[in-house]
Amino acid sequence: MNNSLLHIDHVTIAARKEGKWIPIVKNSSFTLNLNEILGIVGESGSGKSVSSLAVMGLLPKNILAITEGKIEFDGRDISAMSQKKLRELRGNDIAMIFQEPMSSLNPSLKCGFQVEEILAEHTSLSKKEIKAMVLSLFEKVKLPEPEKIYNRYPHEISGGQKQRVMIAMAIACKPKILIADEPTTALDVTVQKEIILLLKELQQETKMSIIFISHDLSLVSEIANRVVVMYRGEIVEQGNSGEIFHNPKHTYTKALISSRPSLDVRLKRLPTIQDYLEDTVNPEVVTPAQREKRLEELYSQVPLLEVKNVEKEYVSSAGLFGKNVHFKAVNNVSFKIYEGETLGLVGESGCGKSTLGNAILQLDKATAGSILYRGTDLTKLSGKDIRELRKEIQIIFQDPYSSLNPRITVGKAIMEPMQVHKLYKNDAERREKTIEILNRVGLGEEHFNRYPHEFSGGQRQRIGIARTIALQPKLIVCDESVSALDISVQAQVLNLLNELKENFGFTYIFISHDLAVVKYMSDQVLVMNKGKIEEINEADALYEHPQKEYTKKLIAAIPKA
Repeated sequence: MNNSLLHIDHVTIAARKEGKWIPIVKNSSFTLNLNEILGIVGESGSGKSVSSLAVMGLLPKNILAITEGKIEFDGRDISAMSQKKLRELRGNDIAMIFQEPMSSLNPSLKCGFQVEEILAEHTSLSKKEIKAMVLSLFEKVKLPEPEKIYNRYPHEISGGQKQRVMIAMAIACKPKILIADEPTTALDVTVQKEIILLLKELQQETKMSIIFISHDLSLVSEIANRVVVMYRGEIVEQGNSGEIFHNPKHTYTKALISSRPSLDVRLKRLPTIQDYLEDTVNPEVVTPAQREKRLEELYSQVPLLEVKNVEKEYVSSAGLFGKNVHFKAVNNVSFKIYEGETLGLVGESGCGKSTLGNAILQLDKATAGSILYRGTDLTKLSGKDIRELRKEIQIIFQDPYSSLNPRITVGKAIMEPMQVHKLYKNDAERREKTIEILNRVGLGEEHFNRYPHEFSGGQRQRIGIARTIALQPKLIVCDESVSALDISVQAQVLNLLNELKENFGFTYIFISHDLAVVKYMSDQVLVMNKGKIEEINEADALYEHPQKEYTKKLIAAIPKA
């Protein structure tokens, strides 16, 4: 008996460039079986999302096309179907959850109505039956208070809840195949775990087959029965999940598994894909004795920054005659950070970690408490003094693209803060310094006159870092600065941050929801929950022996390959 539901048969997908078709997915073959979860893993540009769009019949006309091979679903050739037939297939038999629910949901329509639309399109149910069906779907995807969510707009619910609405929409017509394209990338580790468990449960209950696409191998290991590994448009390895993770054959697969920081061993330098391909992996580890000596030296100094009983309260007005609602985003937080230290700041979305970072940077003033930098209380400084201090306290943003001006070249963007703070004698000297900094972050003089859109995500993050270090600051707040990067690019950027710290004596406040990365980077970790400090301890000790239930829950949710 044939167990295959979907068969990709020697498919080549090409992109049209200057009148020519250039292959971007080459000779790709894999099968999705009935009642199976198949993981497709690879980094940006590997061809995994393009392959899933081809399965949905959603390749943009005259831009991307299948030039060889065919895609068969249930014995029917999708690649030869008319648009009308494909529309019937989509939503009904094959559904998709996209990476970013905020941009996939219509912000001007209520959540319930958006799911109703799908059912109205593909079924002959009455209005009353459709509403009952939507509420039951919301229950199925474990949304709290389905009636309330039914009447809310996307901006009124959390990221995890938006993703659940998307899943409800996708499974509304009981599809045979669900394609989940990076469905948990922007989510907290705990919400990510909930979504993974939900998809597993739904799959077991409905017996639908799932294609789960991700760049995170350890995440895929938690959900997939079989795995396909893609690299530069080609399938380099495929097989049983356990086999791929415990006995990878291809160098790229080995590199993907090892580029992620380990929770057990602290390597001096994370291996990158390049290290594996060129056989330059450095196996050196930081021993407990070396770490102890380093921490002893760190904490024998005077603190660089002291946060004392800091609070940040927001007031929202409830209509014309309603009472004002007070909300403490940061509630009585105190800690110290020492020169040369990396303090990790973790917690779920909404716990107050970015608000605390903004208060330290004086971008959003604290409501109470004091923030002492080298003994000076930042909360009492004038605007002029704060501007002067900007040189010493800097930030690296999560999305370097939105923090760079698309209309000015990268070289000018790096020179700009030097000009504002009157560093160096003239522009010729600043240009020389900028080229030196570009070299430091792994770019070169040839990149000076290029614009932000001409760079990849990883390169843009390097430019963001170059711009930050141009002022030779003492304290840098890294706010989710590697969360949008592929595993191997992330390894390169983390290595770079550690190198710069060693060479320039930087001090980092490292904010992230990726706990494996925080453990690797940090000397000390501070766990935040609902605006308060839940727990603070040396990084290794905190992960090995968490004291609080909340910390235990966070650590238990880390995907383990």
